[in-house]
Amino acid sequence: MIDVDKWKEIINTLKSNKVRTFFTAFGVFWGIFMLIIMLGSGNGLQNAIYQNMGDFATNSCFMWTQQTSVAYKGFPRGRSYRFNNGDTKALLEKIPELKDLSPRLQGRGGDGSNNAVRGRKTGAFTIFGDYPAWNRIDPIKITSGRFINELDIKNNRKVVVIGKRVVEVLFEPEENPLEQYIKISGVYFKVVGVFKSKKGGQQAEREEQNVHMPFTTLQRIYNFGEDVGWYAMTASEEIPVGIVEEKAKEILKRRHSIAPDDERAVGGFNVSKEFKKMRGLFAGINGLIWIVGIGTLLAGVIGVSNIMLVIVKERTKEIGIQRAIGATPANIILQIINEAVFLTSIAGAIGLVCGFWLIELINFILESSNSSAEMFKNPEVDFSIAISALIILIFAGIFAGLIPAKRAVSIKPIDALRTE
Repeated sequence: MIDVDKWKEIINTLKSNKVRTFFTAFGVFWGIFMLIIMLGSGNGLQNAIYQNMGDFATNSCFMWTQQTSVAYKGFPRGRSYRFNNGDTKALLEKIPELKDLSPRLQGRGGDGSNNAVRGRKTGAFTIFGDYPAWNRIDPIKITSGRFINELDIKNNRKVVVIGKRVVEVLFEPEENPLEQYIKISGVYFKVVGVFKSKKGGQQAEREEQNVHMPFTTLQRIYNFGEDVGWYAMTASEEIPVGIVEEKAKEILKRRHSIAPDDERAVGGFNVSKEFKKMRGLFAGINGLIWIVGIGTLLAGVIGVSNIMLVIVKERTKEIGIQRAIGATPANIILQIINEAVFLTSIAGAIGLVCGFWLIELINFILESSNSSAEMFKNPEVDFSIAISALIILIFAGIFAGLIPAKRAVSIKPIDALRTE
């Protein structure tokens, strides 16, 4: 049963010096309040970065050509070369760990000069030649129609998939762009799909100005012959993309007579490696937040312990009377610990609520203003983590009360009764 008199005594003790109790509780309140705010801010940063990646395949890598840095087989250093369709076939045949391979080319234009026309409307967009695999490596959301397919590649079809912004520029607001034609670099293309980006912020705005056409069609339209601009590739499940990357570089160097030890001739970007670095960075940030937050909480708990020592000293005679009339040391210890836990729990709960309220307020303001901030998105704190922090705080309150409690029971009843 709940001892009402005991809790009334605890409340009256804390109310006897309101200023002292307030500032002691404020230390605990501020500790858990700042922990929640820092955790929410860290998650806001993490959410923004991950949203900017969309559904990008993290077990992927990219490769492009660069000038050679080592003379080899009679070729001088500084030689330029290009990937080609034969490289694509060789990579597909000789790398069993390869899951998706997408050669890519970028058409001319998109640098501010208009390269797409429909009737009297014109626009400057980025033109890409792609394989169907590209939409598995860096997915976009098809809102109507479809993406490039294998028949488009095989038959060099003059079809395009256009972004949301392209539709806004070249078509009327209520007009359906599917099956309509737009002219790109003097050639008419049928619109077979419309998409919007899965990413956020300016990255989404840039992606929605893209036009995708079959890779083989772009090669012919822009007279690229069999050239390939660069490759995107992913590894099979449970296979590190680094293995695919090394095999691909070895094959490409051999096919283009590049020295095996030339580290600069084939440029590359390993998304998996960078993603692991990013996860490590966020883990470090979260660890730092917990260290700072727990440190601040401990400072507040130490304040509670100190104030309880003062309270014990002020109540020495009262404790002596309790001991004299039969109170056991366990009763005294429990009473002091109850006071410490009550103070830390109330202050911690208020800090927890205020922290969550402020995080939700920030989130509401960001959503209401339609903010497109690329570095901060949807700050949030897992409720279970917050409750765990509060439980830790309660145990810290027990620890804070132990020292004053031991001090209280260490005084002999006769000495306590003599205290003025």
